[in-house]
Amino acid sequence: MIDYSRLQTSIERQFALPLSSIHGPAHWARVETFGLRIAKHSGANPAVVRLFALFHDARRHTDGGDPRHGERGAELAAQLRGQAFELDDEAFAQLTLACQRHSKGQRSDDPTIGTCWDADRLDLPRAGIIPATRFLSTEAARRPALLDWAVEVSLRSVGKRPHRRGKQGRRRR
Repeated sequence: MIDYSRLQTSIERQFALPLSSIHGPAHWARVETFGLRIAKHSGANPAVVRLFALFHDARRHTDGGDPRHGERGAELAAQLRGQAFELDDEAFAQLTLACQRHSKGQRSDDPTIGTCWDADRLDLPRAGIIPATRFLSTEAARRPALLDWAVEVSLRSVGKRPHRRGKQGRRRR
């Protein structure tokens, strides 16, 4: 059993940015929430989804461009595997790949990796970007109800009110 709260505290202690960063613990929590909601429909491994939420941005050096942050997050996961959490080799390979490539703009047919990437992308509205369905890997994340809910949650996290427009008027990338 993984003690996610203890693991998060450990990760927060080494996080280089302020905990209030747009890539910090509040973001990790939304990624987890979005990922677990998607996983109910995609068949993703919930443990990998939860661990991805914690590790994918855990080693960012900046809130701006930081092209190797995903690889560093995967390295942190490798350092803590066996001490703070256990995963079998297949699940750990999924976690590693999901962290390493989450910001590369790819899609995945693997339900777990796709769920991880979609969960992160669904929180892009906090940075002013509404995710386009063509960049989402899972059918669940592309569903209008889930997508609209995630956009609303993300926007509210930064104090913005979601715009209630028809699909034609919504800007999606």
